Amino acid sequence: MAIKVYKPITPGRRQSSVVVNSAVSKNKPERSLISIIKKKSGRNNSGKITVRHRGGGTRCYYRQVDFKRNKFNMPAVVETIEYDPNRTAYIALLKYEDNEKRYILAPAGLKGGDKVLSSKEKIEPQLANAMPLKFMPIGAEVHNVELEPGRGGKIVRSAGMVAILMGCENRHAQLKLPSSEIRLVPEMCLATLGQISKSEHRHIKLGKAGRTRYLGKRPTVRGKAMNPCDHPHGGGEGGCSIGLVHPKTPWGKPALGVKTRKKKKNTNKFILKRRKSKKKN
Repeated sequence: MAIKVYKPITPGRRQSSVVVNSAVSKNKPERSLISIIKKKSGRNNSGKITVRHRGGGTRCYYRQVDFKRNKFNMPAVVETIEYDPNRTAYIALLKYEDNEKRYILAPAGLKGGDKVLSSKEKIEPQLANAMPLKFMPIGAEVHNVELEPGRGGKIVRSAGMVAILMGCENRHAQLKLPSSEIRLVPEMCLATLGQISKSEHRHIKLGKAGRTRYLGKRPTVRGKAMNPCDHPHGGGEGGCSIGLVHPKTPWGKPALGVKTRKKKKNTNKFILKRRKSKKKN
């Protein structure tokens, strides 16, 4: 994969770039594995906006990705590697021996014709194979990790992400997550071997406001450009400061750098080492 930078023929093209991969199929998605997305534009059942800056976006179908990998001990062949407009990573279309087709997250290096397998027992630690963390070799790179056995992969699912298996002890596996946090996960949780594809995604530049609108994101207005009745940062003459020691949200709560995780959260006991915090000057 490589990043393509366009010729600067327009102001938008001057800054934009895309990821190019010749292995990705240009075909239409599998009809039996797509569904219609009902857009809500950040509104609840009363029609009120509960999440700001959402709306619009390109119309597309949802690809039903198999995060559970629960078709055990049945080999499958990779038919195509496809682009998914709903996520940052590529997806792979599998065809099992009984002719059933499923989508999975495509790890880097997977290509058409490869064989993959999922099992609750120890199998060969091959790329895109899924099995419990208990049977994986120490230092293995994994993604699509379950937090509870049988509930499907919940973490390490975006482009370029990978977790490293540090070891297994007391019925739990120690995983080093992409954030450098070390966390305990039940050893019978399934995970898929390999790193998620499209690691170059982090270097893409959208280049223009229109590409952000394609993703369903509406413009964000600065707080200090508003009136005092609309935002704590609002008011003042010209381009003055916010007039506060620390920035706040539109609802008056502290923002930027404030920890939002609850101190007595039940899953705190599974975190052995917190992610790295920014150094204070």
